[in-house]
Amino acid sequence: MFNPTRFALARKRRGIKKKTIAQLIGVSERSITSYEKGTQEPTQDTLSRIATALNFPAKFFLADDIDELTPNIASFRALTKMTASQRDIALSAGNIALLLNEWIEQHFELPEIDLPDLGRESTDNQQSPEASADALRHHWGLGELSVKNMISLLESKGIRVFSLAIDAREVDAYSMWYGGKPFVFLNTLKSAEHCRFDAAHELGHLVLHRHGEPQGQEIEREANAFASAFLMPKRSVLANAPKFPTLPGLITYKKHWTVSVAALNYRLHALGLTTDWVYRTLCVQISSAGYRTQEPESAPHETSQVLPKVFAALREEGISKQDIAQQLMIDSTEIEQLTFGLMLAVQSSTKQPISSIPRDRSHLRVIK
Repeated sequence: MFNPTRFALARKRRGIKKKTIAQLIGVSERSITSYEKGTQEPTQDTLSRIATALNFPAKFFLADDIDELTPNIASFRALTKMTASQRDIALSAGNIALLLNEWIEQHFELPEIDLPDLGRESTDNQQSPEASADALRHHWGLGELSVKNMISLLESKGIRVFSLAIDAREVDAYSMWYGGKPFVFLNTLKSAEHCRFDAAHELGHLVLHRHGEPQGQEIEREANAFASAFLMPKRSVLANAPKFPTLPGLITYKKHWTVSVAALNYRLHALGLTTDWVYRTLCVQISSAGYRTQEPESAPHETSQVLPKVFAALREEGISKQDIAQQLMIDSTEIEQLTFGLMLAVQSSTKQPISSIPRDRSHLRVIK
């Protein structure tokens, strides 16, 4: 039976309006609405045209319901700047990631979740984002050291990290708790420094805003402050920051924490190490040099530790991404996009049945 929830998901995943898909498959816009409401089913020929137009296998539309991710469950940093289409593309990518994550968890033992709840609803005293970042560093035993790889750190604490791979400045990243598990989605087309800050920002949402809708200007400021403090601990900055900051100096010193020049400039000012005049002057210089969109002397992009191990183990079993995609009833490009920028290409090898994966999942454990 044709599943309306899957049809709506596939259409939104491709960022296609109802009017457009109606034209592509040769039906009325009213029919598209009826398909998504479940009050009408497409013919077999129409279903074939739908599958071709949306690049999803026909059987994808005949499987069980999928719970649609709604904007109120996710933390979008620039929700007001996004178009509805950009938001839907990002959220529907999350839906596909949930399918992939469930498949991976059925076959591999992933790190246990170690993410304390530091939200105001769960603490006796209302900690500042700075104090919360310090508390989390203490909980994880990080001390004042710079985090070498934010993505692998998040994964080692049980956070599922996937790529958005959306070429749109408005779509930075988002995070969510779903089924008791934390997820982070990063736009891996951005610079390494910006991806690190996005990862820390979403980590802030996960530990500070677990209860209630993670949206609004105030909680965005809290997540930004958390990210700044987590990546650049106060004592570390006081000990290593330049005494008389200049733009060339910021470019040199930012490498100590692997942050952007703009983030370091903000942090120095927030800690009272620069005057308002110096801060604003550096802001102007950073903008004039184009460093808000093109990071100078950018660091190499960080990669996942979990995903390469998963796909390497599958490769040894002769199982390709195409095999997984077939099981999930999606196109293999969906898996490519969810892992884009997070891992090196894993070569396919001779295929064999998916059932040949060992049932004992304990052979794969990701260690920090």
